Amino acid sequence: MTDGTILLVEDNRNDERLTLRALRARNIANEVVVVRDGAAALDYLFGRGEQAQAAAAKPPSVVLLDLKLPKVDGLEVLRELRANEQTKHLPVVVLTSSREERDLVESYRLGANSYVRKPVDFDQFSEAVAQLGFYWLMLNEPPPC
Repeated sequence: MTDGTILLVEDNRNDERLTLRALRARNIANEVVVVRDGAAALDYLFGRGEQAQAAAAKPPSVVLLDLKLPKVDGLEVLRELRANEQTKHLPVVVLTSSREERDLVESYRLGANSYVRKPVDFDQFSEAVAQLGFYWLMLNEPPPC
């Protein structure tokens, strides 16, 4: 894979472990930075607070964003990313267990690049994460900085 960092915004430790395991199982060795709430995600992405140094050193190539997050929900994170000139083109994949149509519609309205429902089965989940990693880190051509 490329040297791009993946920012995983996930509050569920089981889903976090499954995502990391799925990436490793598919030989996606990119660094994965994990934050567990929307406020920490925004701090990381905008280089604020405790996350300032880490963000400057490792800006993400793609964000895997859960929607149901503590402090600041995923839709608000997405809204703030798209409103900021520095992050408005950052690839954001909503990776959620939400089956609500309004979440799907609102995610795309706010500028999500992709919306993926987390499969319950580990093999399906692993395959979905592997495909996301391969596409966003290897195939996708990001806009120039």
